Amino acid sequence: MLKQPKPFFFEHGDQVVILLHAYSGSANDVRMLARVLERANYSVYAPQFTGHATDDPRDIVTQGSPAKWWEDTQRAISFVRQKGYTKVSIFGLSLGGLFATLALADDPALLGGGIFSSPVLPTATTAVADMFIQRSQQLLARQHLDPTTQAQILTDLKPAVAAQLTAVGQFTKTVIQPQLVHLTRPYFIAQGGQDALIDATGAPRLRDQLQAQGLPVDYHWYPTAGHVLTVNTAHHQLEQAVLTYLKTIYK
Repeated sequence: MLKQPKPFFFEHGDQVVILLHAYSGSANDVRMLARVLERANYSVYAPQFTGHATDDPRDIVTQGSPAKWWEDTQRAISFVRQKGYTKVSIFGLSLGGLFATLALADDPALLGGGIFSSPVLPTATTAVADMFIQRSQQLLARQHLDPTTQAQILTDLKPAVAAQLTAVGQFTKTVIQPQLVHLTRPYFIAQGGQDALIDATGAPRLRDQLQAQGLPVDYHWYPTAGHVLTVNTAHHQLEQAVLTYLKTIYK
């Protein structure tokens, strides 16, 4: 049995940052950023989406859904508030950014937040499904399953993942995008120019759309960075950008 990542809560100050992870990821996606924020006297909560960080990659498609992940997001916000925190911001990586954005539009008491490599304005080009199948193959290989069983699981996963990602895109289009007009707090966007999983041009288009509606946008473009900004070559720059942004919203 592989040891799976766990949600974490670093309590280190009265200002709390919620960090949401990516589609095939876990709280480990944002752990490095969380440690930097903790050292700067922020408390950081990183929950995990339903179906994620288990021994079976099928759990994401059998247990998870956009509706459940939205519930997970709302539960995370309630969790930190029940602990007495009133100064709360929320960010998300990729999939997590979609739900961070919806939370910011839905909950006026949040002080701010934003996205890292998140397809809030989705396009037809995405390699997330292929990446997920590759990761699933690696996970199954470590479990010493026989090759026939592995192959069957992957064969069954492909259409299920495609359907779920279609559902995520539909949720983004019908639920999240119409709510963008309700964003009122300064919004953070970070995107790598060499993103191989989503269309990087969605980030500047989102910036332009939000600025056109009068919303302040803290925009960061990393030309040589790939998708997972929290751990790749841009992570130091991202950490500093987030710290600078947080100083503007926590007053």
